[in-house]
Amino acid sequence: MIDRKLTGAAPKTRIPKGAIDTQMHMYLPGYAWRADGKGVPSDPLPTPDMYRQVMAWLGLDGVVITQGNGHGMDNASLMACLEQMGESARGVAVIDADTTDAQVEQLSAGGVVGARIMDLPGGAVGLDQLERVDARAHAAGWMIAVQFDGSALPELEPRLARLQSNWVLDHHGKIFDGITPAHVDVVKRLLDGGKMHFKLAGCYEADPADGPQYPRIGAMARQLADHAPDRIIWGTNWPHNAFSRTQDYVDDAVLLDLAMGWLADDDARQKALVDTPRALYGFPKQIG
Repeated sequence: MIDRKLTGAAPKTRIPKGAIDTQMHMYLPGYAWRADGKGVPSDPLPTPDMYRQVMAWLGLDGVVITQGNGHGMDNASLMACLEQMGESARGVAVIDADTTDAQVEQLSAGGVVGARIMDLPGGAVGLDQLERVDARAHAAGWMIAVQFDGSALPELEPRLARLQSNWVLDHHGKIFDGITPAHVDVVKRLLDGGKMHFKLAGCYEADPADGPQYPRIGAMARQLADHAPDRIIWGTNWPHNAFSRTQDYVDDAVLLDLAMGWLADDDARQKALVDTPRALYGFPKQIG
């Protein structure tokens, strides 16, 4: 059991109207977990009702729900959560080369706008299917979210540069062997290609030893945000499945303020929280 922090002191950052959380997971009871048990969140189950409290706390108006690893290729819980969240939510599902066109159409009708590549332990679909998933996503008008050990960015750059879909490099790139100027240069070139977006989310996963202020990640984020301010997005990474003990659990307002402090000004924060994610994930440009 873990006591997740669902409310608290408001963020110090001025959160603009229409802000989107582009990285999180939520679940509903009654859906089977994958047989190997990987990716299953700690009890209690992190549900839509719990997350709505986080949205109210942080001042968020929309959310992108990413298929959790605990359900593998079965997107049923994701679809049920999207139905509960309604127009405030979009989804990123898991598909592969064997997913039928009818299944893709059904996912789209339920609010899915993207596909997930997760090439780390517990991921359902990895880089071996990158090009095939990209082709399916592009045909459907979806984006793709790509996560892997970013230490390999120099080697992977040619493949990533050829992607047809708009895509997101997840979790600060997760450059586990250490961020170097060469890694930053690769990301800048990919951003310049016009398809890639860089996500600020889950810094504690990308470089656990860098906390609590994460200066190494922050230095890279500042460079990239200054280089391409219209290609930066942000997410909570709620419910923070990396943590299984209450005493280790993070404060979402503190993490939000930290990430927003890496952006140059209110205009850059407006782009990262509102304008860019609303365009990338198919939300209306304005709310209300």
